[in-house]
Amino acid sequence: MQTGISLYPGLDNTLEQNMELLKKAKNYGINRIFTSLHIPETNQTLFKKELRDLLLQAHILQLDVVCDVSPQACTLLGLKKLDPIELQKIGITTIRCDYGFSIDKIALFSTIMQVQLNASTLTHDTLTALQAANADFSHMDALHNFYPRPYTGLSERYFCSQNNYLREKGISVGAFIPSCSSGRRGPLYEGLPTLEAHRNISVSLAARHLTALDTDSIFIGDSYPTDEELSALTQTQKNVVVLKARLLSHDPFVRDFLSHSFTARQDPSRDAVRAQESRNLLHGHTIQPDATTILDKRLGDITIDNKDYKRYMGEVQIITTEQPSNERTNIAARIIPNELFLIKYITPGRQFRFEFIR
Repeated sequence: MQTGISLYPGLDNTLEQNMELLKKAKNYGINRIFTSLHIPETNQTLFKKELRDLLLQAHILQLDVVCDVSPQACTLLGLKKLDPIELQKIGITTIRCDYGFSIDKIALFSTIMQVQLNASTLTHDTLTALQAANADFSHMDALHNFYPRPYTGLSERYFCSQNNYLREKGISVGAFIPSCSSGRRGPLYEGLPTLEAHRNISVSLAARHLTALDTDSIFIGDSYPTDEELSALTQTQKNVVVLKARLLSHDPFVRDFLSHSFTARQDPSRDAVRAQESRNLLHGHTIQPDATTILDKRLGDITIDNKDYKRYMGEVQIITTEQPSNERTNIAARIIPNELFLIKYITPGRQFRFEFIR
């Protein structure tokens, strides 16, 4: 999983704040930086003054700098022409080609440096034309747009359709999530998500949702995320669905037992997600019945079969359909309500794990 932050010199933050953010990103293990050369509200004088210092610092920290450019960016960059070698010299490692670039120019750039395509607008015809122009797809990935105005972000259905198509072509895909802190970027300060559903949810939940959707690279789009948000971003694990839950059991063994990563069985149950390896993790421990056996089971309950279920003792399930109480099954924990939607992404063979909160 690749992770990134966004910098906007000449906008909300001072140079010192952006320098500090670069260092924090490196310390948290974040490896990519996004910036744009065509945001209308940018103070152009400050931008020109600060950009080179930020690019140099990013180069020293060995961060991948993704720069969203247009062919008119030469003046801002102080270049005579938009040349891939010159872009690399000033510290831009990946150029995000959006409007104004011809197919031939994108193909040429891809033979020299990393090129990023716009995942939100990319079409079959464009990819076909790039293939015909001998573009080097080993130097390409794709990144979705972010959407500053509320109610303009992408739907999950369209997002997944684009991603599935790009992955079929061997192209990895990234997306943006917003900060929910005071560090949101102007001029609207309404968050910078790719998916509209993420506009007002935490970095942790948005990032885990994108991970569940098999996104390869996740950027915080806003200007100045908190340390907590940076930490949450870097804790996401590719291909693992992570769900937050509240523990009901008071048995220390159960907490440790449920802290393992599990794999959903290949033969999916109608009424639950079943962990295929859980029974083998008991290592001689006996699961005793507890007081929760008298409770009916509801969506999001995390259950463990106790010793009265004989050879099924230790089976972990996430309940997906309401079930009556069963003296042979303990309810060990419950997924918190706003995370129940993540259960549907635990498809057969998919890894999942729980994070327990108070």
